[in-house]
This record gives sequence, C-alpha cells and structure tokens, in this order.
Amino acid sequence: MTYHQAGPDGAPGRDETAQYQTGTTIVALRATDGVVLAADRKMSLGGRFTANKDVRKVEQVHPTAAVAISGSVGPAQAFVRRLRAEASLYDSRRGDPMSLTALSRTAGSVARGLPISPLLAGVDDEGGHVYELDGGGSVLEDRYAAGGSGMQVAYGVLERQFDPDTTVDAAADAATRAVEAASERDTASGNGVTLATVTHDGLTVEDGRAA
Repeated sequence: MTYHQAGPDGAPGRDETAQYQTGTTIVALRATDGVVLAADRKMSLGGRFTANKDVRKVEQVHPTAAVAISGSVGPAQAFVRRLRAEASLYDSRRGDPMSLTALSRTAGSVARGLPISPLLAGVDDEGGHVYELDGGGSVLEDRYAAGGSGMQVAYGVLERQFDPDTTVDAAADAATRAVEAASERDTASGNGVTLATVTHDGLTVEDGRAA
C-alpha cells in the first residue's frame, strides 16, 4: 500500500504520483470449505521509506466476504467504505446479503477510476469465490490470485502449493507462506501478515500470522 504525497495546492507533487507506485503483497485462495486472504502490514513511500508498520490491508465488506487492498491509501479506504455501504444497503432492502457475483460487479464499478488493485474473496450458496479487480473496472474470477509489488514471488509460492481440494487451514498456511516469501525479497512488503478466513459461518481476521 502506497502513500501519495500531494503538492502545496493539494494536487499531486511534481512526479510523486508516478514515483510512488503500489507497494504491498496481497493474496487470496479458494478452498473446499471457504476462502482465505492475506496481506503484509507495511505502508511505504514508493518502497523507499516505511511510513507505517502496522497497516491492516484486509477488510470485511460483506457478512461472508472481504477485500485485500493494494494501491493508494486514501482511494483504498474510500473504496472499502463505499463497497461496505452498498452491500449493507442491499441487505437492508432485500433482506438477504448480495451474492458474490453481484458483489464483485459492484466492487468493479466502485473501483473504476481509482489507483487501486484489490482482491475480493468470499463465500455464498455457490461456494468460494476469488476475484481480481482494478481501476479500469475489470473483474476476473480465479481459484487464487496475488497482487502488489511482491506478486511475482507470491505467485511462485502459490503455483507450487495451491491445491484445489485443500481445506481453509491448509490454504491459510499457503497464503501466509506466499506473503512471507514476498516480504523477504520485496522491500515494499513486510512487517508481518494479516490473514482473513471466510466460511459460511462468517469471517475471522488474524494479525501477526506466521506459517
């Protein structure tokens, strides 16, 4: 997750927006009995300076879904607030939570135009779902995904360890190892792992997870 420094008039500084690229590692995996999301806890200035060592980048947005955020802090926070509000409004009006398909489409619309690349994962009546989103509004479903500046290392771990028949416990270990491996090589990632486990029973979040 990256902090973008503004100029004196509130606009982006000279080349600051171009320089301060996404710095984080996020992953999400589908399991037979749920999904897991994991992220590192560092917020950096372009990977060169650690601005915060205790940032939670995984947020619940639905009774059985969460997002892992990669991108600029302010827009990411606005994205989470609006998506959470949209899901809550739907539930209040319909009396039932959004399906993950509907939630993913809403998330893609909310993310459009924002400098963020979130992962959305959750569980509904059809099972577990993992979606990759971006500021262009695209929504891509997959069995597992990674994002941020550490994604190449994370994908290397996920490619070796992902098992479509795995349980959430095993998936949680794989997700944690992926973020830890990326943190070893990517200077913009680190300071521990936040892990969210989502099942039909709800969502639990664990900070400081170790494989």
